[in-house]
Amino acid sequence: MKRTKYASDISKEKFAEIEPLLRSVRRSTKPTTIDLYEVFCAVLYLLRTGCQWRFLPGEFPKWQSVYAYWRKWNEPDQHGVSVLEQALKKSGWRGPRETGAQRLQHVLDCGRAKREEYRPG
Repeated sequence: MKRTKYASDISKEKFAEIEPLLRSVRRSTKPTTIDLYEVFCAVLYLLRTGCQWRFLPGEFPKWQSVYAYWRKWNEPDQHGVSVLEQALKKSGWRGPRETGAQRLQHVLDCGRAKREEYRPG
């Protein structure tokens, strides 16, 4: 079954360039049964939209699986750089300057600051 193409997806060709890097994080105790391209595209979707894990579109792998890979890929190495950061840079992916969740947090923080400013002392 083909899934919907999202603006956050990268091409299969670009993914082939970073796939060895992403696979290097996983222990090779048993064969991978999940499509890493789909997992990586789900991570890109999350980064682009700022949605919650549980609200990933159902066409992607289960959110728990995507989250497990994201955690592994997001661990910093001895230089403080994660495999995910390396993969994003190598793929040339350009996400938003801030996610929807970050914009919302900024609005909430501004509202909180204004309320505190007007509180009677």
